[in-house]
Amino acid sequence: MEIIIKIVAIGLVTCLATLIVKPVRNDFAIFIAIAGGLVITFLVLDYLTDIFDVFKNIISSTGLSSNLYKLLIKIIAIGYLIEFAVGICSDTGNSSLGDKVLLGGKIVIMVMALPIITNILQIIIGLLPT
Repeated sequence: MEIIIKIVAIGLVTCLATLIVKPVRNDFAIFIAIAGGLVITFLVLDYLTDIFDVFKNIISSTGLSSNLYKLLIKIIAIGYLIEFAVGICSDTGNSSLGDKVLLGGKIVIMVMALPIITNILQIIIGLLPT
């Protein structure tokens, strides 16, 4: 519970700092926002090991290929990176560029998810009576 309080506090302090600095030095406000986002990101990195452990347990209990596991982790990471980049684009007033980054990210995620979708369809087809 204390981690969420830290995240919220850092987020609010970062927002206030950017609001105060933005009228004086707009370029510094952008760096403050990026720094706050990175600090929050580093705070939650410890929780990634818990997530990886859960995925490893799922993979070992289901017998799925470890390649699918790696692919799933990459897709999730891309989603978070894209969201972070879009947020920075929006913060700098480039929401149109952020939309293009978001579209590119969605397309990359869809292409990367095709083997998973294909695998699921093969399982479903295998379960259907012939």
